[in-house]
Amino acid sequence: MEKPTRSEAVDWSPVALVEAALFAAKEPVSYRRLAAAVGLPDATAARSAVAEINLRLDAEGRAFRAEEVAGGVQMLTRKEFATWLRRRPEIPSEQLLSQAMLETLAIIAYRQPIVRAELEAIRGVNCDEILRQLLQRQLIRIAGRDEDLGRPYLYETTRTFLQLFGLSSLDNLPKLQKIRAAEAEIANKLRETAPSSDVSFLQSDH
Repeated sequence: MEKPTRSEAVDWSPVALVEAALFAAKEPVSYRRLAAAVGLPDATAARSAVAEINLRLDAEGRAFRAEEVAGGVQMLTRKEFATWLRRRPEIPSEQLLSQAMLETLAIIAYRQPIVRAELEAIRGVNCDEILRQLLQRQLIRIAGRDEDLGRPYLYETTRTFLQLFGLSSLDNLPKLQKIRAAEAEIANKLRETAPSSDVSFLQSDH
């Protein structure tokens, strides 16, 4: 991003310039780059400007706001409009992923970096084609080679993965402990509500 000249920016506030930069950006922009682009002192000032923009957009009930995603910030349509937008033929369709691709991505996201053999051991099927498709869509990348025999490739997720799922970083992934706790709670409720003839069946599964 190129910093505006004094003559170009003289009538505009830093907040307005940040908003313009976000609209022009085609991908998430870090607060540091945003600050440098509009002449703000640091990333903290850029973050404050974005917060001010969002307060105004929220108050006005606008259909979009600046969201933190993939280690940066980007102007995005609100989630509430997703269903309506999907039905519009003039709107480019979103990237659709098969169930197998989603399962493979989830394993890589939580266990990265991971080798193909470990991935296939977890899924119980060959993952060559799925990995090829995920690499082609730039949702995963080769992170290096493992030290084991044959030095197999290690796979990890990419910034595109974070963008697709609206994550600011991998720290925003749902915690495995919470997922397991939720599964246990559901299983307990099923045991409590199931007829007596079904209880032994539920218990035999664990």
